[in-house]
Parts: sequence; C-alpha cells; structure tokens
Amino acid sequence: MFEIRHKDLKVSTGKLRMECRKILLLIAGLICGNLHAMEITVLSAGAVETGMEKFAHHIKLETGHELKIQFNTAPQIAKRLADGELFDILVSPPAVMERVALEGKIVSETRVAVGRVGVGVTVRDELAAPDISTPKKLEQAVLAADRVVYNQASTGLYMDKLFEKMGLAEQLKGRTQRYANGEMVLEHIINGLGIEIGFGAITEIRRFEGKGLKMVGQLPANLQNWTQYEAVRMTSSAKTEAVDAVLKQITTPSGKAAFSSAGIE
Repeated sequence: MFEIRHKDLKVSTGKLRMECRKILLLIAGLICGNLHAMEITVLSAGAVETGMEKFAHHIKLETGHELKIQFNTAPQIAKRLADGELFDILVSPPAVMERVALEGKIVSETRVAVGRVGVGVTVRDELAAPDISTPKKLEQAVLAADRVVYNQASTGLYMDKLFEKMGLAEQLKGRTQRYANGEMVLEHIINGLGIEIGFGAITEIRRFEGKGLKMVGQLPANLQNWTQYEAVRMTSSAKTEAVDAVLKQITTPSGKAAFSSAGIE
C-alpha cells in the first residue's frame, strides 16, 4: 500500500489548465473549420478531368471545401450554360469564356490559367504503334488505317481542319468515325476491330492507358494544337470568398503540381 504525496506530482495545476485550454482551442478550430467548409459546384471541360480530380483532393486537404465537378465537352458546356444551368466555377477553353463573358455570366477579373492540353494519337494495345514522328509519317499512318476515330468537340474540329490542310479529307471520306466526346472515342478504340487509329486529348488517352489502348505519342510539333484551359467564378455563385480561395489555389506550387501530374502543361 502506498500514498501519493503532493510534492510528488509532476504536473502543476497551472500547466494542466494550459494543456486543457490548448485542447479546447484545437477542438473549436476543427468545429469552425467544418462549419465553414462548403460544397462548390464546378462545370469543367473533360480534357482536364484527371487534373481536376487531383486538384479537388488537394482543395479538400487545404481548405476543407468539396468540389462537386461535372465534366462535358466545350460544345456541351456552352449549351448547358445557354440553357440556364448555374455553377460556382467554370473551367473551359478561352473561346467559351469569351462567349459567356459577353452574356455577363462570369466574373472576368477572377479568371486564372489552368494549363494547356495537346492532341495525342492512340491505338489498341495489340496493334503495333505506327511512326508519327513527322507530318509525312503521320499521313502514312492515317492512310494505312481502316478507320480514323476522333470526337466532335475541340480535338475533332482541329483534326478536321488538319486533315483538310494535309490534303487527306477526300481520301478519308467514309473511313472516319466521330463521337460526341473523347471517352466514347477511346472506348471505340479499345473495343474496335482491324487497324484503327484514334485522336484525342493527351490527358484523356493517358487516363485510359492500361485498359486496352496505348498512347502512340503526340502530334508532330509543327502540327500540334494546344488547347488552353482557364477557371473563373460565375456570377451566379453566392460563395464568393470560398470560390476565390479555390481559384487562388490553382496558382500555388501544389495546385499547379496537381494539374501537371495529369499531363496538363
């Protein structure tokens, strides 16, 4: 049997009170942080999907805010906004931004650059990767294919112009397959038959690598088309402070890293 004497106590009453106060302040901070965390709606171009998902994870850790993101092609985004759908943040190519700016739907001074995405070439895993290192080699690869597959959005519009410029438009009539978005293009390539070659955003192709297709490479440098993407607060958003905090994170080193790790330059 033993007894604890007052002089044996190592923690003073004052110190104990101080430690308790620290714990209470920490709990209060966590509670307040959760109360201020918001759900922020985002309408984004699909070409930056992987980067946006990584960025959303970063935002959750840094601010507590949760990004609820819907992805579409640029034409689909324009239609949804024209139909009156409301979001807190818009992520799109500048052409869409300019259009909605004229309609007063965005706060232009909050625009920030997200990055750029180029056009890539893909084939089924089982096929040999064609040489596309020069414009002439790309032309040979396209003409050797049974079918050429690309979308009806930004990438597809560019490919139409490129094939016209290369003098291939007539030769490709009846041999092209178009889809509404990049995901459908890549699913076609994975499940296709014969010699098929696909074109799409580099970021989207990378997302499907290992699922039945492979990245052949980028378009030759002198034929490459880079699509820029920007983010902006929409005038319909009532979460001004939270949205601006999210947009500011895009320009930080860790924010930029989230996008660059997904192939967005």
